[in-house]
Formats: sequence, structure tokens, C-alpha cells
Amino acid sequence: MPAADVDPKPSRVGPGLRVQILLALGGVILVAYVPLYFAIAQVTRATSLAYREESARALGRAVAAHVGDLVTSDPQVVASRLDSHVGEGGALAIAVYGRTGAVEASAGLAPEVASLHAPTQPYGEAASRVATRSGARALDVVLPAGDRAVLVRVRTDENADRSADVVRGIALYMGVFALALLVFAYSLLTRGIVKPIELLARAADRVANGARSLELPTTGAREIADLGASVRSMASRLIADEKKLRAKVDELTTTTRRLGETREQLAGSERMASVGRLAAGVAHEIGNPIAAIMGMHDLIEDAETPEETRADFLKRMRKETERINVVVRDLLDYARPEIGPPSGRPALANVAEIVTDVLALVRPQKEWKGIDVAVDVPASLHVMLAPQRLTQVLLNLVLNAAAALADQAGARKLTVRAAPSGEALVRIEVEDDGPGVPEALRDRIFDPFVTTKDVGSGTGLGLAVCRGIVEGAGGRIAVDATYTQGARFVVTLPAGV
Repeated sequence: MPAADVDPKPSRVGPGLRVQILLALGGVILVAYVPLYFAIAQVTRATSLAYREESARALGRAVAAHVGDLVTSDPQVVASRLDSHVGEGGALAIAVYGRTGAVEASAGLAPEVASLHAPTQPYGEAASRVATRSGARALDVVLPAGDRAVLVRVRTDENADRSADVVRGIALYMGVFALALLVFAYSLLTRGIVKPIELLARAADRVANGARSLELPTTGAREIADLGASVRSMASRLIADEKKLRAKVDELTTTTRRLGETREQLAGSERMASVGRLAAGVAHEIGNPIAAIMGMHDLIEDAETPEETRADFLKRMRKETERINVVVRDLLDYARPEIGPPSGRPALANVAEIVTDVLALVRPQKEWKGIDVAVDVPASLHVMLAPQRLTQVLLNLVLNAAAALADQAGARKLTVRAAPSGEALVRIEVEDDGPGVPEALRDRIFDPFVTTKDVGSGTGLGLAVCRGIVEGAGGRIAVDATYTQGARFVVTLPAGV
């Protein structure tokens, strides 16, 4: 089965189905995982911060409670105990405020101690987020101790690196999981969708290239199986349609060949019909010379006829015999089957010679008596058509013209002219001053069995045969609708070289 025609404008080919699936999955995972990652990171940071603040609050309470138990002790003991709670893993700064809000004891980094603010009286337990001198996060924990208050500042962002490690770990896990999901989805979709589609496409290509069966994949999704069934049904219909089309083509070829044979037979039949029409005039043309020959023959046999008269009669008899021979030879030449041109060479006809032969054939017809014939054809004009074919076309046209002029009284005229027309064309006109072609028949005059003659006077096939001959040679034949003084038939044929 021949492949289907391809659109002359090539379409833009995108990436393969696998790549598109990967890109689609990657986009879905990206849209789903990126917000999830940021949400988890934010929750992790918030949870870590809450945990650190809770730890700092517990540490601050413990330190404040311990310091509160010592506020009534010796100040030096209090200072030393405060210093023990300040440092790595402990408080940033500790201060003990008295009844008046003044600092009674403190420990820690000087800038941090200086940035501490006395709690509001009456003293009560409180905790507030603050920023250290270095900009780090911290928590100030206030715990009352009798009529005094202990303020402890504890850092809450010491474990920020740990939360960052947790977030990075989550990101790594999500990335590995996404990659594994892509690989799994790629493998699953390739096996279940892409590969069956490729097998189906290759099977369809084999059918397009002439295969008579469609081998479909046995695996794949249900939709792929349904698609394969549809393709199989379509291929079966296409193969069946192709068989029907081939049968129609063969039938049409046979019909065309038979039609060509029929047309040749029709052309031959029409030519023989023309011969029959010519024979009536030929019989009269031959009858007169034969009667004269017979009379002179009787005179020659007469013993009283002088020798000089006999010799003259013999010359006359030969002349009349030659006249009969010319008429019969012209008729036989026209009726003889056509002989094709040598192989590889187109048939050429000299228009002037053909016009002369046609007029010689029709002059014996009685209806040609009194018809004035004018010929205007260059002697060197040739057309690409077999001479016998051109003779048949022109003979049909001039016989039709003579029949149209037969019932017309007064002067009657027939004109045959030919001349080059345009590039590599020859225009031949057969024109008469008869009644012309009725307008109602002008569009159908070249159809078979259409005639203007009385029943029994014509077959209506002459002009149809002429059209077949002319169009078969690549020319045209038509009635000139602009000519209103009779009928003018125009034949256009390729010029001969």
C-alpha cells in the first residue's frame, strides 16, 4: 500500500515522549517539593527555636533559683557563684536587683551586663526575647527571690547550625526520593506507554510501506490496546479499499483500452460512411467517362471509321480512363486504413496538400456544383497530425458545409484558410455562408448523435469523431460564435517542425 502524501510544510518536531514525560514529572515534583521543602525548613527552624527558647527558659529559671538562694549570703560568695553560671553552655549575663531596682551583683560579659534592663517592680516571673550586642538571639528570664529579683540572659541561637544540618538533611532526602521517583516513573511509563506506542508506530509504518498484516504489541495499557485495535481496523479498511481501488483501476484501464479501440472503430466507421457519401458522387463522375468510352469503343469497331478518327478516339479513351483512375485512387487513398509514422518520429501533415486532396475528393459531389471555393493556406504549413487523420477532419467539415449550402439559393461560398497562431500552433478555419449552427445546439454540436440534418441523412458522429482526433493530438475544435454570416469551424493544432 503506498505511503500517504506528506505535507509539504514540515512540522516542528518536539522532544521525544520519554523526555516530555521526564520534564512533566520533574515539573510536578518541583511544584510539589519546593513549597514542601520550604515549609518543612520553616517548621524545623520554628521548632528548633521554640525548643531552644524552652531550654533557655529552663536554664534561666535554674540559674535564677540557684542565685536567689544565695542573695542573703556574703556578696563575694554570690559573685563567685554567679561567675560559675556564666560561660560556654551557660548564661551570657546575670544580675541581681535589689528592692530599689539597683544592681547588687552581676556577672558575665561587660557589654551584655550593661545592656540588661531592670525588671519592672513588683518583681514577678517573666521571660522576654532580646538581642545581644552581637545581634544574636537571647532570652531574658526574671525570677523573684524574696524582695529581690534575679535576671538571667541566655542565648537561644547557639544550635542554629544544628537546625541547618537538619534542613540540609531533609533537602538531601527529598532530592534522593525525587530522583528515585523519576527513575521509577520513567521505567514504568516507558514500559507501559512509550514502548507499546513505538511498536505500534513501527507496525503502522510497515503497513504504510506495503505490509499486508499489522503486528500489534501485546503489552501496554488498556488505552494502548484500544488504539492498536483501532489502527488494525483502519489498516484492514485501507487494505480492503486499496484492493477495491486497484480493481477499479484495472477495470478503468480495460475500459479505457476498449474505449480507445471503440473510438478507432468509430473513426473508421465514420470514414467509411464518408466513403459511402462520396461514392454517390463518384458513381456519377465515373459514369460519364465510361459512357463516352463505350461509345468511342463502338465507333472504333466500326469498319468505316477512318484510322485517324480511331487514333483520336483511342487518345480520348485513355484520357477518360486516367480521369476515372484519379477519382478512384483518391477515394481508395482516403478509405485505406491509417499507417502510423515511424517509431520515435511524430506524424506530420502538410495542410495545403491535405486541403487540395479533400477538395479533389468532394468535387464530384453534385451538391458542389455552383459552390465557390476559396483557399488561403501557406504551402509550407505543417501540423503534428497524421495526414489521413487531418484529411478525415477536414473532409467532415467541408461535407457538412456543402450539406448546409445545398438548399441555399443564389451565390454559395466556402472558404478554407490556415495560418500560424501564437507559439507553435496552427489555426485552420472552414467557413461557409450557409444558415449557420443553431445557438441551442452550439454547445452540444460535438456530442455524439447530435446533428442538424434530417433523420436518415446523417449519423451525428462526424463532429464527435473530429473532436476525438483533434483533442487526441493536443488541439481544439470549436464553433466560432462571433461569426454570424454562416458557420465557421476553427481547428487549432500543434505546429509541425
